[in-house]
Amino acid sequence: MRKTGRLRVVILRGICAICIATVLSLGLANPPAFAFTEQQKLVMEVWRIVNRAYVDETFNHQNWWFVREKALKRRLNTWEDTYQEAQAMLQKLEDPYTRFLPPEQYQSLQTNTSGELLGVGLQIAKDDNNQHLRVIAPIAGSPAERAGVSPKDEIVAINGVATQSFSLDEAAARMRGPAGTIVTLKIERGEEESFEVNLTRERINLNPVFSELRSEGNQSIGYIRLGQFNGNAVEDIRAAIATLERQDAAGYILDLRNNPGGLLQAGIEIARLWLDQGTIVYTVNRQGVLDSFEAGPGALTQDPLVLLVNGGTASASEILAGALQDNGRAQLVGETTFGKGLIQSLFDLPHGSGLAVTVAKYETPDHHDINKLGITPDRVVETAPLAREQFATSEDGQYVAAVEVLMQSLM
Repeated sequence: MRKTGRLRVVILRGICAICIATVLSLGLANPPAFAFTEQQKLVMEVWRIVNRAYVDETFNHQNWWFVREKALKRRLNTWEDTYQEAQAMLQKLEDPYTRFLPPEQYQSLQTNTSGELLGVGLQIAKDDNNQHLRVIAPIAGSPAERAGVSPKDEIVAINGVATQSFSLDEAAARMRGPAGTIVTLKIERGEEESFEVNLTRERINLNPVFSELRSEGNQSIGYIRLGQFNGNAVEDIRAAIATLERQDAAGYILDLRNNPGGLLQAGIEIARLWLDQGTIVYTVNRQGVLDSFEAGPGALTQDPLVLLVNGGTASASEILAGALQDNGRAQLVGETTFGKGLIQSLFDLPHGSGLAVTVAKYETPDHHDINKLGITPDRVVETAPLAREQFATSEDGQYVAAVEVLMQSLM
């Protein structure tokens, strides 16, 4: 038995020696090192994040590994080459919301969601055919709103350059610029002749909430207009409700018209200010796994509530509207909402750049997928374009209808 054991050891050692000799003969003992450049590392990181997080596991029916290998074979001599390669890689997904953000654009996006913007004040989207830019909504008080730019307008040229090939961020970058400078937009609106508007850029402070106590008939009602779900919105809405409660508001109108959305978490937290139980929203990732966000016991009021919505009500606004409608907490008045049911996350990248990736879609508490469909109000009221001073007055047909619905609830 001992001899057999020794024989085995000798044989095993012989095999190991043969293996080592073979490796040396093939030149594999010290395999060549392939060092990626900083530019290649950035492209690989973009690929890796999308590979891990993107909502569509088919990657728009692309061979995502092949996309990676092809990108890494390209010579990337400058950061500009790198940014263009990252953008070209993402374009294969045909998702305008999944995009690479060079440092300047990424900083601008972060500033936008934190409460300040330099430009003309337009929220835009891309049509499915990836041709024209579509206006979601102008920001309240912005140069675009004052010039009469409206939801659903199409921007076909910026400073004389056709927008067909622009990404969302390229278009936004062309509309931004130093305060006091002018940008010219060519607009198409329905069946009307195309026309141009000259907008003077300015610094826009995104104070998203306006509120006041109003007397309608023999009732005092709280009117709150929410323009955007940015970093200030939750606390501003909380303060507005608290003030109006102290003033004995009997009911509320929350105006979400032309609100293009913003931070998902802000929409959830604002829903919790009105709801004390029930599901706010479901999120669905690429595995089909449902996560949910629930209301808690922190609602600030149980008074009747009516929401005003229109075609410029999008994204986080639709999450809030769907939560309040499906839970029977509020009635909706106005027009069908925009229909953006996709959720993006922002990822930091090296050298100040960033990446926006569509990571999930959402469904309302009653499991309605509103992407490209929108939310239909309980009472549909079409309206003609209004001047700023007519908004939420007796000349505003949607507002008048909202008051009527609220009064019926207060009877």
